[in-house]
Amino acid sequence: MSRQGLHNKVVLGLQWGDEGKGKVIDQLAETTDVVVRCQGGANAGHTVVVGGHKTVLHLLPSGVLHPRATCIIGNGVVVEPAALIQEMDELKANGCDLSTRLKVSDRAHLVLPCHKALDAAAEKAKGAAKVGTTLRGIGPCYMDKMARTNLRAGDLLDPHFAERLRAHLTQQNHLILALGGDAVDIEGALAGLLPLCARIRPLVADTASLLHAAAAADKAMLFEGAQGVMLDVDYGTYPYVTSSNTGVGGVITGSGLSHKQLGEIIGVVKAYTTRVGGGPFPVELPDGTDAAGKLAKGEEIRQRGGEFGATTGRPRRCGWLDLVAVKFACRLNGVDSIALTKLDILDPEPELPVCIAYELDGVQIDTVPARLTDLARVKPIYEVLPGWKSSTSGVQNWSDLPLAAQAYVAFIERTTGVPVKWIGTGPGREATVVRKAAARA
Repeated sequence: MSRQGLHNKVVLGLQWGDEGKGKVIDQLAETTDVVVRCQGGANAGHTVVVGGHKTVLHLLPSGVLHPRATCIIGNGVVVEPAALIQEMDELKANGCDLSTRLKVSDRAHLVLPCHKALDAAAEKAKGAAKVGTTLRGIGPCYMDKMARTNLRAGDLLDPHFAERLRAHLTQQNHLILALGGDAVDIEGALAGLLPLCARIRPLVADTASLLHAAAAADKAMLFEGAQGVMLDVDYGTYPYVTSSNTGVGGVITGSGLSHKQLGEIIGVVKAYTTRVGGGPFPVELPDGTDAAGKLAKGEEIRQRGGEFGATTGRPRRCGWLDLVAVKFACRLNGVDSIALTKLDILDPEPELPVCIAYELDGVQIDTVPARLTDLARVKPIYEVLPGWKSSTSGVQNWSDLPLAAQAYVAFIERTTGVPVKWIGTGPGREATVVRKAAARA
């Protein structure tokens, strides 16, 4: 790695998303010059809590709340104009004006009304086999990108953009109707979209060149992934995945910089496991309530951890920590350090089963099988660790954590081979244990 890349950082989710990346990115952005969102779209939901005020970001990088940071929406992101403008307006109303420090890649693709209509029609047509998308049009937009038919942010600079948009919506309506969906009102869509696009136009730039210049000037850069590695279109639980590469590969292609300039790879891991939507989930716990009204363990963790989607509000499926998936994600991405989040949610548990391997047809394996039918059949093999049965909420020092909580962290380190550098003990910025190398178990 060149000297210039040493202070750069990449933040990736190592599970099925919702790991708490927003808080980690927000903390790291305090000393960062440039924050880059690299892939995904408004289907992401990154939550940042500062001074008790919660901000949920869907398209904007999670470092926007730090006024020194230049914010980049990279070419790997698919940008919904209405969602972007809404986020910017909400932040401006709260005193955070991004108009001078936000840039949108001219190569980023646009999420259009036809993509949302296609998303809804396709999910409805699949019936019980639906993927469980957020219906934000992300998948159909990436489909258009790969089909080489879509419009990009750079096209907003074209004086004939309105005509091109009209032609694209007209063509897409044929596909929407073929799927049994409702055609887009083209003139109504144009009336709503064009004023938004006019506001985005001044933000459009050749962001790859801007990042190359920042690298040459030895600026500190932070690269932000959306979703999680287990939702990667290639390595996740396909087809129950998102439509982009959520790991290091997506950071490289979605920013325009090379692997030599990425720096430290930080993987964010929730102290237990959650996922949203369909697909196999080996460590899933029962939810709901029993006949006596007692909460099942999965429901108990969901309620305690506020496990409801920041984008959709959908309840997340909850389970114990799956270190098979975490190790798999670490290997794929060369993870250097782990940020462990939501440790405090486990405070009341008397014991903590941790999945260390799977059993598939009587054979023990320590990786995630590619075939969905195989993953659906695996049985998790657990090692049960003692809980700590005391509060870790707001703890900031390693020595103040209960010994059993320290042992839980140490077990994660031994099993993954990756040091845990940050430990989240609450939603706020300040509720974090930052560990020095000498303090690691």
